[in-house]
Amino acid sequence: MSERKKVGILGGTFNPPHVGHLMIAEGVRDAAGLDEIRFMPNAIPPHKAKEGDAEPWQRLEMTKLAIRGNPDFTVEPIEVESGGVSYTSRTLDLLREREPKSDFSFIIGGDSIEHLHTWYDIDSLMDKVQFIGVPRPGSSASGRYPVRMVGIPQIDLSSTILRDKLGAGRSVKYLIPDPVIRFIREEGLYGTRTP
Repeated sequence: MSERKKVGILGGTFNPPHVGHLMIAEGVRDAAGLDEIRFMPNAIPPHKAKEGDAEPWQRLEMTKLAIRGNPDFTVEPIEVESGGVSYTSRTLDLLREREPKSDFSFIIGGDSIEHLHTWYDIDSLMDKVQFIGVPRPGSSASGRYPVRMVGIPQIDLSSTILRDKLGAGRSVKYLIPDPVIRFIREEGLYGTRTP
């Protein structure tokens, strides 16, 4: 009988993807003994889109660029391809149907743990997936639902901060992978322009 594949899903807007996302993915992969990490951009970001923000296809492309060269990382396009609002429970149903020999874990930040009770179909979701939590600066990382916490180095970095820096013409070198920075400038995202 073949061994089951252990897959970690790191969902988010990735608007843009940055080194914090990569550090979380590698830290969780290593600490939890996962075979693969899949970055799963969502189709509709939870914040209101602003002029110059990335479209779903651009966020998907930036995520591919960010992980290029790491054989343990892949991009899961299912939510961007389906469009609209996605619910983790429904997405996991589709993934489990498509890959019956995989066990999925869903990676969340400590700030999301206390809000799990608000997630759509959370009780059913808890039966489908193991949640793996990573601490975030300033979050309590506690809630009603069981979450496996893994200790990894923390970096206080957000896509919002990086969008603001980009829009102000400030450096994001070493915070965003170089291929992603090039793409952002080529596409004129977040108020940038190509020189």
